[in-house]
Amino acid sequence: MTAIKTRVLTLWFALMPLTGLFSADDQKAIYRPEKTYHGKPDTILSMDFTSIKYPKPLSVYQPVYHTPPIKQDTTNTCWSFAATSLLESELKRLGRGEIALSRMFIVYWEYVEKVRRFVQTKGNSLVDPGSQLNAVILRMQAYGAVPAECYTGLPGGATVYDERKMLQEIKLYLEFMRTNQLWYEEQAIANVRMIMDRYMGAPPDSFSFQGQTYTPKQFCDKVLALPLADYVSFISFLKYPFWTQNSYPVPDNWWKCQDYYNVPLEDFYQGIKGAIQQGYSVAIAGDVSEPGKYGPSDLAIVPSFDLPASAINQDSHEFRFYNRTSTDDHGMHLIGYKAMAGEDWFLIKDSAASAWKGAFAGYHFFRGDFIRLKILAFMVHKDGVNKLLDKYRLMQK
Repeated sequence: MTAIKTRVLTLWFALMPLTGLFSADDQKAIYRPEKTYHGKPDTILSMDFTSIKYPKPLSVYQPVYHTPPIKQDTTNTCWSFAATSLLESELKRLGRGEIALSRMFIVYWEYVEKVRRFVQTKGNSLVDPGSQLNAVILRMQAYGAVPAECYTGLPGGATVYDERKMLQEIKLYLEFMRTNQLWYEEQAIANVRMIMDRYMGAPPDSFSFQGQTYTPKQFCDKVLALPLADYVSFISFLKYPFWTQNSYPVPDNWWKCQDYYNVPLEDFYQGIKGAIQQGYSVAIAGDVSEPGKYGPSDLAIVPSFDLPASAINQDSHEFRFYNRTSTDDHGMHLIGYKAMAGEDWFLIKDSAASAWKGAFAGYHFFRGDFIRLKILAFMVHKDGVNKLLDKYRLMQK
């Protein structure tokens, strides 16, 4: 029996007695009317949030500087919205000024690199909208960056991001390549770029910014001058030995990046909390399709009918990932922190449509238990987690 299976069984038996611990005041499960991704009527399992006390307004979280929230609409490119937002905050922190960056410029080149790998692996690589937070770092290192106003990804007067038709055409072309064994890299990239140019517009080769002309690489290197190599990523999985660097085991890690620091859950959580308390914002990724997260409430918590806070630990975190009730389905930008009544609360800037359904458009409030149980990875400047990295280096001796 594997170590993971042993831990899962241990957790199962450990949780059995907890059924008698719930009081009459614990949250109750309810069903709410909701629409599916395609707009059809449906219902979702949720809870009554009216009794949940949380810090508000936004200002009590002392949020770091950040650009206003932007809707990602019907694209699945939250990773770019979240990590680009992080880097905009970093520009301000590092004294580079307040500059809004194009999310879609990064998305465009990410598709190009996905197609390149698809050809190189003869079809054995994912070409979908999703990706990892650190993909933004890689694409900026390779292709540069542009201001938001210089490339919107919305040609011809379009106002809503929608990649569905574009993706369908790309996949049809890639399947044609696979069927006919046409593994010609540059031709494939050129043809896919023609498809993307129709739906997203061609990214600029050069542009004007504050009276100067730059290429995207010149703008990234000379104007932004971000220390891109200084951003580090963390996970917490029993799948790997702790205090090692490994791969984030999700489909969106399509290039099999091995640079994630795998640390125990408590260190993972304290890394996020410590960073924001020092003024370093954090890009986070995890699962948000939960009864304890509901857009109109602005909140994300773990309800007691799901799991009591005392049972949230390394094993329950792993169990949710193992049985796929925790998936890497969304990326967000954590920008503030506030403690209240013994609970940690985090202010989240969110590009998903659900973030515009509540009273604080573009923002959510995540309680600490939700971060511990449902967040699977985070990225931050290394100085925000220097104690965690020092501990990592110590564990290597």
